Amino acid sequence: MTKMEFIHNIAEKSNLPKKDATLVVNTIFNKMTDALVKGDRIEIRGFGSFSVKSYEGYEGKNPKTHKSIIVQPKKKPIFKVGKDLKDRINTKL
Repeated sequence: MTKMEFIHNIAEKSNLPKKDATLVVNTIFNKMTDALVKGDRIEIRGFGSFSVKSYEGYEGKNPKTHKSIIVQPKKKPIFKVGKDLKDRINTKL
């Protein structure tokens, strides 16, 4: 499902104009993004949780040239699926 399909479904289900549904979806995504940028954790019960994991820098190798390179420390968003969602997906097998 794309973001536009998601907006369309919300507009249909809630009888909202597409413009209002777009504002709702964009506001939710923006607030979630802001929280993750601040390092906060987001938990949606029954669905899952989002968090940011930090990785240390390390010395790696360029696969083409085999020269050593320094990989800078970085952060990565992580999603962990909730039990209810996992169970629901697995019942469809």
